[in-house]
Amino acid sequence: MSHTLGIRQAQKQKTRQAFLDAALALLEEQSLSSLGLREVTRAVGVAPTAFYRHFRSTADLGVALVDEALGSLHPMVRTTVATPGAERITRAVRLIADHVAAHPAHVRFIARERHGGVQPVRKAIRDQLARFAEEVKTELAKDSEAEGWNDDDLLMLAHLYVDQMLITASLFLETLESPEPSEAEQERVARIATRQMRLISLGRQHWLD
Repeated sequence: MSHTLGIRQAQKQKTRQAFLDAALALLEEQSLSSLGLREVTRAVGVAPTAFYRHFRSTADLGVALVDEALGSLHPMVRTTVATPGAERITRAVRLIADHVAAHPAHVRFIARERHGGVQPVRKAIRDQLARFAEEVKTELAKDSEAEGWNDDDLLMLAHLYVDQMLITASLFLETLESPEPSEAEQERVARIATRQMRLISLGRQHWLD
């Protein structure tokens, strides 16, 4: 009996993932607010009623996509921010470049829907970014430069880094989607991103002056 339940659960998870994959592919050319339920079910090859066994609405599906796009990044971001010294910024830029190259559709989805027309999805993205900022703040507080900083200022700094990471991801995505993507352009974006994050770090050093 348990074996049968296990097979059914695996099949259910497989179908749910098929919905997520199909939606992500369809969203390469449109926003979530314009995505039709029947488009998704047609792409998966199931009846529209099957959709509701996994999601309450396309907004609910969008929230699941946010979790898929950002949820798994928390351990990597924490590890990167925990890296000491100047290597922290270098490693962060490299992490972003690698993630964009591996998951461009997810990055595109977050960039488009962060200020899109589906409120639950905007909130899900905002909540994930707030969680990133709290995690970055926790690591920044361990630095010797954090002496004398209050929690509000540390959180403000963390948000600056998180926002800059998003900007950097968008820049890498643009180079990836250009008519003639090149390694030289990727390196240029990496240099710019590194300098921008260093500028934030420089401001940090003089914040309490």
